Amino acid sequence: AKVVITLTDVNDNVPEISVRSALSEISEDSPSGTVVALLHVQDRDSGANGDVRCSLDGDVPFRLQSSHGNYYSVVTARELDREQVSEYNVTVRAADGGSPPLQSSAVLSLRVLDVNDNAPVFAQERYSARVAENNAAGALVLTVLATDADWGQNARVRYRLSEGRVRGAPLSSYVSVQAETGALYALRSFDYEEVRELGLWVRAEDGGAPALSSNVSVRLLIVDENDNAPQVLYPPPPPPARAGSVSVSGAAWSGVELAPRSSEPGALPAGGLTRWLVLAVAAVSCLFLAFLLLLLALRLRRWRREQLLAASSGALRGVPVSHFVGIDGVRAFLQSYSHDVSLTADSRKSQLRFSGASCCDTLPVPARPPPDEPAPLLGDEDRA
Repeated sequence: AKVVITLTDVNDNVPEISVRSALSEISEDSPSGTVVALLHVQDRDSGANGDVRCSLDGDVPFRLQSSHGNYYSVVTARELDREQVSEYNVTVRAADGGSPPLQSSAVLSLRVLDVNDNAPVFAQERYSARVAENNAAGALVLTVLATDADWGQNARVRYRLSEGRVRGAPLSSYVSVQAETGALYALRSFDYEEVRELGLWVRAEDGGAPALSSNVSVRLLIVDENDNAPQVLYPPPPPPARAGSVSVSGAAWSGVELAPRSSEPGALPAGGLTRWLVLAVAAVSCLFLAFLLLLLALRLRRWRREQLLAASSGALRGVPVSHFVGIDGVRAFLQSYSHDVSLTADSRKSQLRFSGASCCDTLPVPARPPPDEPAPLLGDEDRA
């Protein structure tokens, strides 16, 4: 008789992970989806005990991608940044479907290679220093500092001056910068009366290919020292005396004005400034006085006109206001007459007599017949 014996599988085999190929270094600028390792996973159990699932531990910028069969590839899930993480230990974990499940793991070590993707950064946004004039040539002025987040040759920083000119001379004839340390030196003795401020730019450049660079502004202020004697501005010194002649220095040097060489360009000496201030005050005072005189003249003119009007109207005092008429401020007197009229039944003897004593007239009038002569009131019809 034939006996068939069926063996039931027991989950007694751990999944096996074999690394077929793997990278130990990867550039930080590698694109997403770059293959880092190729894995083969198997489990000698059968059925559910032989089903294997793979995963990656932790939050890493990688992911597993299933290939054909039991092969898996580890690829980048996003861009890498060496300045944040320079090395990864990626753990690949495989677990079967048994109960309880069995699992195994493998670790992939990966170093991220640097790319020159960071420019040097200065420690300060701008630099400034004060330098006393008459300094020694070669004196240290200040030191600039820049750092680069890259690694190796890409992080090596060198300094140099940007091109420029000062008073027609190259900037490099005034100052220099040490390429390795960033120390700034004065190449000559500064004179405040010639140069009072130096503005320049220092460039920091890394050693990458292509190189990246950045600039910073540097301002040097020259500090004045009392190294100049006063100069006579006015009056000019007298010509040298001839042989045998005598000069009187007391009269020639009266009212001397002095100005230091280190004063601001275009600044007036103290005496000259005072003189201009006095002239300005005098000019303002003259204008004010002229205004007062003009105002006084206008007042006098108005007062005189009022006096003349009062004198001309003195003879008319006591005359009623109704006898006057005003035109543009001038009062004119209206003539008023008083007439004596005599009427009789006989029209030939009717008379109209003008009385001169009761006539008030301020304006000249044409000549009229004497008041004693009678004037006919009505025409003589019989004579006609």
